[in-house]
Amino acid sequence: MRIGLISDTHLPQLLHSMDELGPETGQALAGVELILHGGDITVPAVLDWCEQFAPVLAVRGNNDIFDDPRLAEHQFLDVEGFRIGLAHELRPESRPIGEILAASLNDEWVDVLIGGDTHVERLEYRDDVLLINPGSPSLPHHLSTRLGAIGVLTITPHRLEAEIVALGPSEGHRNPSRPQHVVVEYGHVVEASLDGHTITANEFLKAPHERIVPNGA
Repeated sequence: MRIGLISDTHLPQLLHSMDELGPETGQALAGVELILHGGDITVPAVLDWCEQFAPVLAVRGNNDIFDDPRLAEHQFLDVEGFRIGLAHELRPESRPIGEILAASLNDEWVDVLIGGDTHVERLEYRDDVLLINPGSPSLPHHLSTRLGAIGVLTITPHRLEAEIVALGPSEGHRNPSRPQHVVVEYGHVVEASLDGHTITANEFLKAPHERIVPNGA
């Protein structure tokens, strides 16, 4: 199953429509079977826009004051034997996974933990949990409105593949989002990349701010 991950779109504070960003976000979501939105949606029209591509489930962010049947405080789903949990706020994301689960998911254990809120993309595998923050497609790293990032999670039996997709630069603005990718099979990292360059499993398992792209890559 291929799942699109998006968060912190912040419409209409920044834009009137997701299409104002250009086609890149929609192109990155093409072909997904489900979309999970990590909150700070601000208007239901964003969820309607997502449903052009696939059914959508979402969690309430601190800027979401509307009611919608697609929206909950947290979401759980089971796919191919993996338990997925979605919550808006996971921070500090660097704390032990057990502490995050206790605070964000009522202490329910999951195999994949997805959140948002920070506007900064994050991809980690630790304590047997794949943690994903897709960043923001419209306000990356809390900079001015521009293209940022989304995530894509592909699940097959015994295998998780996650990718942070940098959507490209906007005219006159750099995209601060860092593309990254990991494959976890039978509980082990077997493939990883950062900024488009292959890195070792040991490098990926470091804290995100400590990872280094090899010299000459």
